[in-house]
Amino acid sequence: MKLLIIGGTIFLGRYIADEAIKRGHTVTLFNRGKHNPDLFPEAEKLHGDRREDVSALAGRTWDAAIDTCGYLPRDIRATGSVLNDAVVHYTFVSSISVYNRFDQTGLAEDASVGILEDEEIGEITGETYGPLKLACERTAQGIYGDRTLAVRPGLIVGPHDPTDRFSYWPRRTVRGGDMLVPGNPMQPVQFIDVRDLASWMVSMAERQQSGVFNATGPEQALSMQQFIEECRHTLNPEATPVWIDEAFLLEREVQPFTELPLWVPSNMAGMHTVDCSKAIVHGLTFRSTGKTIRDTYEWEKTKNGMPRPVHSMRAERESALLQEWQGR
Repeated sequence: MKLLIIGGTIFLGRYIADEAIKRGHTVTLFNRGKHNPDLFPEAEKLHGDRREDVSALAGRTWDAAIDTCGYLPRDIRATGSVLNDAVVHYTFVSSISVYNRFDQTGLAEDASVGILEDEEIGEITGETYGPLKLACERTAQGIYGDRTLAVRPGLIVGPHDPTDRFSYWPRRTVRGGDMLVPGNPMQPVQFIDVRDLASWMVSMAERQQSGVFNATGPEQALSMQQFIEECRHTLNPEATPVWIDEAFLLEREVQPFTELPLWVPSNMAGMHTVDCSKAIVHGLTFRSTGKTIRDTYEWEKTKNGMPRPVHSMRAERESALLQEWQGR
């Protein structure tokens, strides 16, 4: 298969490229050439900014394209202007953020979505991100028709994750001592290892599967308590979880999902109960949570003091909250 990857050098894109190359596919990467330019010397590399110049894509054909970095409808139209007749199959990486009722659980692909009055808005915020992803899906479907696969991942985790939205917990577990853990221990959590998602997406492109698919995991329900215990079992049994009430944390303006990754308030629990049965029927599989935890931490150790991303709680803040909670 001749595969075009729009992106292909950061996190999900790099794992899609790696998986496709391992399977013997002929891979072309289209990106600005600014991140990890030395990756994949065996792949063809075309450079351009999709919002300004897509001429490098002109006059070419591919069996499939996977778009990992479309955020605005105009992004999709820009590449679509040259790819419409140039690719047999098109995959767009969307997000479960398209849904607008996370107070409901078990959200399937036909659940209520967020729609913008002005889909040409150019500012991506916490409020517009999901509706803009939906607008991108619909723009792609308008261009490629039933050749379109829209994948809606949840939280993507694993080695090379630039966000720290998962690696915080393995790193914090290794540090040990009293460890602040938020909310209800039995509240579900969901995430998907980037390598599992990449492998499945390449398989879907090989089969030219179309439609809309949620894609998060694991396959069996996982509570926050089970996740923390897996971190302890895998990395450091001496870490001591201290469960702190959600209301206490919210009153002190602790930021869910960012300052304390994985945690969402109980009225947003639907974010971690998304129905992925359709993708599982179509071949999505998951490695063990312990494997993801271990591999993520091993990668963390190679970062050599790089600045920490914003998605984590600083030790001083955690210590103060623990002291206040335990002394109340």
